[in-house]
Amino acid sequence: MFTGIIEETGTIRNISMAQDSALITVNARKVLDGTKEGDSIAVNGVCLTVTSMSDGSFTADAMPETLHRTSIGSLKPGNKVNLERAMAAGGRFGGHIVSGHVDVCGKVISVTESGIARIIRIGIPENSSGLMSLIAVKGSVAVDGASLTVVSADRNSFSVSLIPHTRSASTLGSLRTGSTVNVEADVFARYIARLLSEGLPDGDLPSSGQQAQSSTGLRPGTDMGSGGLTLEFLEKNGF
Repeated sequence: MFTGIIEETGTIRNISMAQDSALITVNARKVLDGTKEGDSIAVNGVCLTVTSMSDGSFTADAMPETLHRTSIGSLKPGNKVNLERAMAAGGRFGGHIVSGHVDVCGKVISVTESGIARIIRIGIPENSSGLMSLIAVKGSVAVDGASLTVVSADRNSFSVSLIPHTRSASTLGSLRTGSTVNVEADVFARYIARLLSEGLPDGDLPSSGQQAQSSTGLRPGTDMGSGGLTLEFLEKNGF
């Protein structure tokens, strides 16, 4: 688990592409402190397992799913990447819960200056437009591993605002129109959406024989059907 607070920017030393995998070596400094083989490091928001280390670098494997869903496969030697070690128990929670499991690659469609802030609008591919239901204004989203607050959102895009510190402490300051970024929706939104679409699990009845209600006010096992949470469904269930 990560928090989306970038610890440093590393540099791709080498990336060896195979037919359905890649071996990535990253030059780094801070994230190597206390790290050992088998630990996790987020590279541009992608959770990778450290397979070996040397003085000033670490190496990790990327599997087919990683190459298919993220921008990792397009990296080249010399590219800068955002790095974050997995959160230590008892550490500060400066961002939000980031799993390092990227949902989709988005594309920067506009960059606008607004006072000290820079507004970045990111478009989502049409075949992944359902992801936008998990991205809410004032909610959290991870872009290339950085925890950001959503400024606005519509059916196929959302915007975030970058302060000067974020731009200088990560690769986000170099984003331009057309740049590709890894996008991860808030993990809580993902689970809530799943519950609403699939219905709540069966639960035990209380000893009084009355049916228990979930924290949502719905009886355990309630099936919302393919339509999900609708006004008709709420009325039918007494709301």
